[in-house]
Amino acid sequence: MERWGIIYCPKQGIRRTHKRWEHIRELLTERGIDYDFVQSEGLQSVKRLTQMLCNNGYTTIVIVGGDSAINQALNGIIEIGDECRSRTTLGIIPNGRGNDFASFWGLDEDDDERSVDSLMRHRTRLVDVGVCQLAEPSEVYYFLNCVNIGLVANIMNLKYKTRRIFGLSVLSYLSSMFLMIFQRREWRMKFAVNELRTEKRVMTVCVGNARGYGLTPSAVPYNGHLDVSMVSRPELTKLANGIWMLLTGRFLNHKNVRAHRTSRAVMFDELHHAPFSIDGQYMGGAPSSLEVSLLPEYFNVIIP
Repeated sequence: MERWGIIYCPKQGIRRTHKRWEHIRELLTERGIDYDFVQSEGLQSVKRLTQMLCNNGYTTIVIVGGDSAINQALNGIIEIGDECRSRTTLGIIPNGRGNDFASFWGLDEDDDERSVDSLMRHRTRLVDVGVCQLAEPSEVYYFLNCVNIGLVANIMNLKYKTRRIFGLSVLSYLSSMFLMIFQRREWRMKFAVNELRTEKRVMTVCVGNARGYGLTPSAVPYNGHLDVSMVSRPELTKLANGIWMLLTGRFLNHKNVRAHRTSRAVMFDELHHAPFSIDGQYMGGAPSSLEVSLLPEYFNVIIP
């Protein structure tokens, strides 16, 4: 078995994170896995560490982290070039504030044994990669899970801030629900999906390559399509039902949700600087316009 490069990304705001790594290390040692390990100093260092491992010849890189860390690794590998991307396979051990992409494949943060055993089998699959192209400033970001524009991006930002300060996931989720209930803000957006052009006030839009934190629950990251969910502001009395449908996987049945599926680029012509996030990472205010498209079967990941 080739030597792996492993990047451990501790949860921010959580004490005694070394215990988690020690448990994973014991599992790797028991199974005789040959690896080198580096620990990230923060989310922004994951991209740099991934590129360091790639440039030193590692072809299997395992991220012990959440969606945002996986996203940083993805962008780091693609940035190096096609040769690196084609020879590199990304493995995942869930360990983060959001593990949505890992959960799509049935990987659970509480079951490290299954994650490590899946990595050992080294069953790989080419998955689709989303592309988020910003107009001004002209920037490109790649993603595996989703792009959120509007309220959900604000919720991602609040979860990050509260957990960073207090280290409590319960508090972050309660704060997020508070925001969803009392800050039902809308942004005027103008965008096109397939032949449908929409111009209206929208609470949140999700363009998903995978589950999109429940907003695009039917999306599949290897079918060559993007799922798009647009949510208009519900009445306060219907909001609780919407949250319940989101948590139980029936979100698309809510009357304030409009869902689409497309193999084409989704064009956002006007966003009025609505906040946006990519794979759970808050990016700030979106530019005046952006385009979200897909690269089918573009990237290798290890799956169970």
